Amino acid sequence: MLGIAAVGTSLTIFHSLGQSKTAEAQPAAAVQLASPLAATLLSAEGFDAEDQIITRDATLQPRETLIELVTELGVAGSDASQSLQAIYDAELVDPRKVRPGLNVTAQFRGDTPDTAELVSLSLSRDTGGQILSQRMSDGKFMSMVLQPHTQPVERRVAGKIDGSIYQTALAQGAHDQQVVDFAKIFGYDLDFQRDIHPGDEFEIVYEEMVDERGNRVSSGNVIYAAINGRSLDKSYYRFTPEDDGAVDYFNYDGESATKFLMKTPINGARLSSNFGYRRHPISGYSKLHKGTDFAAPTGTPIYAAGHGTIERANRYGGYGNYVRIKHANGYQTAYAHMSRFASGTKAGARVQQGDVIGYVGSTGASTGPHLHYEVLRNGTAINGMTLDLPTGRKLAETPEIFAAFKERRDEVDALRQSAPSPMDSGNIMMASHDVPPAP
Repeated sequence: MLGIAAVGTSLTIFHSLGQSKTAEAQPAAAVQLASPLAATLLSAEGFDAEDQIITRDATLQPRETLIELVTELGVAGSDASQSLQAIYDAELVDPRKVRPGLNVTAQFRGDTPDTAELVSLSLSRDTGGQILSQRMSDGKFMSMVLQPHTQPVERRVAGKIDGSIYQTALAQGAHDQQVVDFAKIFGYDLDFQRDIHPGDEFEIVYEEMVDERGNRVSSGNVIYAAINGRSLDKSYYRFTPEDDGAVDYFNYDGESATKFLMKTPINGARLSSNFGYRRHPISGYSKLHKGTDFAAPTGTPIYAAGHGTIERANRYGGYGNYVRIKHANGYQTAYAHMSRFASGTKAGARVQQGDVIGYVGSTGASTGPHLHYEVLRNGTAINGMTLDLPTGRKLAETPEIFAAFKERRDEVDALRQSAPSPMDSGNIMMASHDVPPAP
C-alpha cells in the first residue's frame, strides 16, 4: 500500500507502472488521493508524516535536458537517472521530445538539503495532471500518472486596450488560447494590425477547467467576445443550433460571425503591403500588386480562408511554395512564399475554413518571411481587404432555433455580470460596465 500524506484536493491515479522493464509488473492502481496536485506528498511505504519535506521546482529551459535540470534541483546522480528512467521505461515521456517550459518538482525527505533523500519527482502535463516517479520501500522508483478532478468555471476579462489586445488580456489573467480564439471569432471583421487602436474596449467571457482547490488546469471555450472601438462595435455569443449541431458565434440578433471568406488567413501578422500599384521591391518596376502581404515569423500557420478544393500546391515560379483554393461562386484564394506545406495539402484535397494549409516562409521572389495572399473572382485579382462578403446563417429565419438562442444569450449576459476575473482568486467581480450588444 502506498504511503500517502493527506493534504487537500482529490486526485486519481489513472495508471501505475513498474519502475523498469526488468522489474516485476505492477498492477494498475485506481486510488483516490487527497492531496494538492502541485505538491503531491507521495512517498515510500512507511512514510512518517512528521518527516521534514523539502520541495524544489524549476522549469526546463531551451537546450537543457531533463537529467541536467533534475541534477540542478539537487537530486543525486543515481536517484536522478533512476527516477527519470522509471518514467521513460513506462513510455510516459519521450526524452527526445520534451519541450522547454516543462515544470519539474522534486520532493526530498530529511532535515537539511545536503542530507535529504529524494522522495518523488513530478513532471507537469499539458492536460493539468502530473507524471510522478515515486520512491518505494525497496529504494526503487515507480511511475504513475495523476489527474485532478476538474470542473468548468466562467472567467471574464475586459477593459481598454493598451498597446495590443494580446498584452492587455494577458495582463488581466487571460491566456494565449483566449486571445487566439478571440482573433478567430473576429477574423472576418477585423485586421488586428490596422483596426485595433489604443483605448478600444474589449470583453471576453470564457470557460476554464479548475481543480477542487480552484487552481487552473486548462482552458475551455470562449462563450462571449466583444469589441467596442473606432473600427468596429460588435459582440458575439457561442451557440450550437440543435438542427445542424454546428457550433458558431452569433451577434445579438442571431447572425453568424462566419463569412464566406476570412479577411485575414493568418494570426498575429503585420500588414506590410496593400493591394494596388506599387514599386516592386525586387524588380524596381511599378506594377499591380495583386494581393495583400502579411509579414510574420517563419513557421507561422496559414489558414484556408474558406471551404473549398485545393487546385494546386507546389512550387510556382516567383510565388515560391504556393497554394490556390477554389471556392464557390467563382472565387479563388492564393497563398504564396510558404516555407512548407501542411500535412495533407495537395491538389484535389478538400479543406474547411480555418484548416492549416501551410506555414509562412520566404520562398520564391521574396525579401523576407511573409504571406502573399490573393483573392480572385472569376479569375481576376480583387482587393480582399475591402471585399463585402455574404454572412453565414441568420437564426431568425428558424423561429424555434432563434428562441433557444435568445435564451442562451440571456444566460451569457447574466454570466457577464457575475463571472470573476482570473486575477480575483475566485471572488465574484461585477462588470464595471456593459458592452452594448451589437446591432
